[in-house]
Amino acid sequence: MSHRRQFILSAAALAVAAALPIAATAQEPARIGFVYVSPIGDAGWTFQHDQGRKEMEKALGDKVQTRFVESVAEGADAERVIREFAASGSKIVFATSFGYMNYVERVAKQFPNVTFLHATGYKSAKNFAPYNARFYEGRYLNGVIAGKMTKSNVLGYVGAFPIPEVLQGINAFTRGARSVNPNVEVRVIWVNSWYDPGKEREAAMTLISQGADMVTHHTDSTATVQAAEERGVHAFGYHSDMSKYGPKAQLTATTHHWGDYYTKTVNAVLAGSWKPESVWGGFKDDMIRLAPLSPAIPAEVQAMVKDLEGKLKNGSFHPFTGPVLDQAGKERLAQGAVMDDATLGKMDYFVQGVSSRLPSAR
Repeated sequence: MSHRRQFILSAAALAVAAALPIAATAQEPARIGFVYVSPIGDAGWTFQHDQGRKEMEKALGDKVQTRFVESVAEGADAERVIREFAASGSKIVFATSFGYMNYVERVAKQFPNVTFLHATGYKSAKNFAPYNARFYEGRYLNGVIAGKMTKSNVLGYVGAFPIPEVLQGINAFTRGARSVNPNVEVRVIWVNSWYDPGKEREAAMTLISQGADMVTHHTDSTATVQAAEERGVHAFGYHSDMSKYGPKAQLTATTHHWGDYYTKTVNAVLAGSWKPESVWGGFKDDMIRLAPLSPAIPAEVQAMVKDLEGKLKNGSFHPFTGPVLDQAGKERLAQGAVMDDATLGKMDYFVQGVSSRLPSAR
């Protein structure tokens, strides 16, 4: 039975339950809905969110009942699924993709008694708030490894869409690499999709054919790591540990962890103490981690990465500490200054070291 079919049946059951006397349903668990942009699979963005859902469900036990719909496109279908969750009794709805933001905002206005949380966006309201992880922190560390280990000085990056979240990662990766190897250049190919294994593989293969001996991606599938394994180059997984798809290729991965956030947030909503505050967690919040470092990484590089990771955790280092120069050499941040979150959230340029150009605005 498909998850969509399961959802429809669940909605019908909830309609019946709603007609029962209050005393019969008073102890029912809080219903919580999750909207996923890609298949859950066994690795990637949606997989990590689903792991977080399961962790939260285990932690809260019979206080909650979770449901999800996967592979929901960022469009009218997303609005329909979000509204169905709210209308069928969900107390909380987690919408886990950037392109859901405006639909969440619209539905939240229609259901003021439902709490909506949106991953990677920036809008908020009384019953609607964004949450995110500082992916760029892990990207910087990946870049340090790549800069130290590359032989061709060409690094490849498969990108989904040129939005601030993705640009932060590309730029952090580049800055990390150039902090140890100023001769590195990063090449980017856009696939204009969060999840399209065919396009992701094609982009990775193209980058490798252009001389990239280190590749990574901001897309949802394992295709880039698999392409690297096939072609005998190194890769950095993203979202989750993808080493089983590239046991020789993957050097490490920037991994995302949502379980504690989901548990704390649901508890706060149920206790009536939740407030619409933006959450953006990194290494120090345990929302970002590195997958185990490959033994192929030299010991001195591993030590360097561990040191930087410690500094990210204690707040003594920030990947975007000035000077930050863009591709044209324009200063975007002065020497010694630390980029604030508002500026990071509006990032719309490539830093020096990225050889590709951003797509022209339509």
